[in-house]
Amino acid sequence: MIAQRKTALVTLLLASTLAVMAGSILTPVLELIRGDLGVTGTAAGLIITAHSLVIALSSPLWGWMIDRWGTRVPLAGGLVLYGLAGGAGVLTSSYVALLASRLVFGLGAAAVFTGTTVALLTLFQGAERDRVMGWRATATSLGGVLWPLLGGAVGGLSWHAPFAIYLVGVPLGLAVLASLPFTSSTEAGGERDDGGPRRGMGWLLRRRPTLLGLYGLQLVTAVLMYALIVFLPQRLAQVGIEAPFLVSLYNVSMSAIMSLVGLLYATMRARLGYDALFRLTLASWVAAFLLLATTSHPLLIAVAPALLGLGQGIALPAITSLVGDTAPQELRGQATSMLGTVTFTGQFVSPLLLGPLARTTSIPTAYLASAGVAGAVLLFLLVTRFSLDSTADVEQSSPVNTAPVK
Repeated sequence: MIAQRKTALVTLLLASTLAVMAGSILTPVLELIRGDLGVTGTAAGLIITAHSLVIALSSPLWGWMIDRWGTRVPLAGGLVLYGLAGGAGVLTSSYVALLASRLVFGLGAAAVFTGTTVALLTLFQGAERDRVMGWRATATSLGGVLWPLLGGAVGGLSWHAPFAIYLVGVPLGLAVLASLPFTSSTEAGGERDDGGPRRGMGWLLRRRPTLLGLYGLQLVTAVLMYALIVFLPQRLAQVGIEAPFLVSLYNVSMSAIMSLVGLLYATMRARLGYDALFRLTLASWVAAFLLLATTSHPLLIAVAPALLGLGQGIALPAITSLVGDTAPQELRGQATSMLGTVTFTGQFVSPLLLGPLARTTSIPTAYLASAGVAGAVLLFLLVTRFSLDSTADVEQSSPVNTAPVK
């Protein structure tokens, strides 16, 4: 049993890296795809962004299926779909066919994002869950560095070659079937233990309005992260840094700090609690975007991605754990799937929200607005009596969260 849990943990951590590589692995060959297929830059960009909208729209469906049938089969099926649809680009030479495969790929990616989250929340509890969620944040951030590097390495052979990396989803799907415990719909929480009628997200949001705040925090997290990723290369060009290797180092610093924080997250959570962690998160985001908006010194600008990585490394496992604690077992899939919806919605709309502001004013002004958003949330947490620590304690002891796994 212990060996199976370890195998399941390794499999789920590996699968957790797949969502972050979904688009980034193709970035090094995007210009080659554009030139070979003869499409515009905007059309080429859809190849690495279209799946985000599909994930946002389809995540609730995957959450419902997980609540109904358990995590094992939907996650395994999603991984196989991820691998086959993603790998279809190896044989595709038509833009329409490639875009269609990316839309199908988004369905699999949604299953991976939601399924791995629910599986980890279900298998691990308490302090052990904090450690595992921290490890997941570390694995995800490292995947965001290593997978694109691999994509760039094989992209020298052909722009088709990076698509073959997606095929790793197929053996991971089989590993999920072999390592995750079998769950029926009852064991997954699909039916209430008291035999009552099935409850839905509307009921849960009325009973636990804290979830709306957590989803809002996740949305802010996604928007601000992509505000840095999208506009940082342009900001660096303004201060004379244009060499691709130097630009990549700035993003790597964010991932490196996220990875380190993930390893330390369980200790930080035990010593500081949720309230202090979120205040530290938001304060680091305010400082990061103020630096980006007000300084032109390359070394000071380099501090900004590190500060954002500090906040991201805390926020991602903390929000996920709180959502898992808030939702009863029977609705955990649907509650968790909403994190996928708001995350990828935030990634999709971030350039749409900040792009016009940057064009009509300046990139520093867009970053100043980002600092203002983070500052407003921080101010709310400081001046109100709202406490995530006390909310978590109440929710963990409430009957809504105590439906037993049979």
